Amino acid sequence: MEEEKRVKIPIGKYFKACGNETLSSEIAKCKKKCFAYNSLDPTDTKSAEKILSSLLGKMGKNTVICQPFQCDYGYNIFTGDNFYSNHNLIINDGASVTFGNDVFVAPNCCFTTAEHAIDPEMRKAGIEVARPIKIGNNVWIGAGCTVLCGVEIGDNTVIGAGSVVTKSIPANSVAVGVPCRVIRKITEDDKFKYPMYEGDDEFSPDAP
Repeated sequence: MEEEKRVKIPIGKYFKACGNETLSSEIAKCKKKCFAYNSLDPTDTKSAEKILSSLLGKMGKNTVICQPFQCDYGYNIFTGDNFYSNHNLIINDGASVTFGNDVFVAPNCCFTTAEHAIDPEMRKAGIEVARPIKIGNNVWIGAGCTVLCGVEIGDNTVIGAGSVVTKSIPANSVAVGVPCRVIRKITEDDKFKYPMYEGDDEFSPDAP
């Protein structure tokens, strides 16, 4: 989408979100595209690519997002090459959500750049804060994870299933939990967790 057609939301500052006619109009446009995308035959990859390329701010090569998929604006989402998301991805992209190359996202994950005001009067008035999310290269986000605003996840890191990521996670780590914490570094031993399959006919139905 062309830069001049994007609405710029203040980053890291209070702003009026709920009841904002400009933002509501932008979200409605995005929801129509999400509806069209989610209504496609799952095997219609050409139509899926066409809709996604018009929806996302940047779409790298081999970007796959399984239906259903929901986002707020779309043009604040940037995917690198070989991005794969399984079903039920939700991205609240008031601020930018950037994915590096070779990122895997498991089912039922949520990335939200929005933070409502803590003060009850401000929250009732629809005041929010938007802060960007950045995911590095070769990252795996496990099933059912929530990544909150302002978080950065470093290259090669694995986020365990069900985690709520409230703070940034360094590269080359395994992190899990609520809130998500680093439990260890990734090592060469991880290559040998399971034996390598060496069958003559790969995935043969006759294999024992």
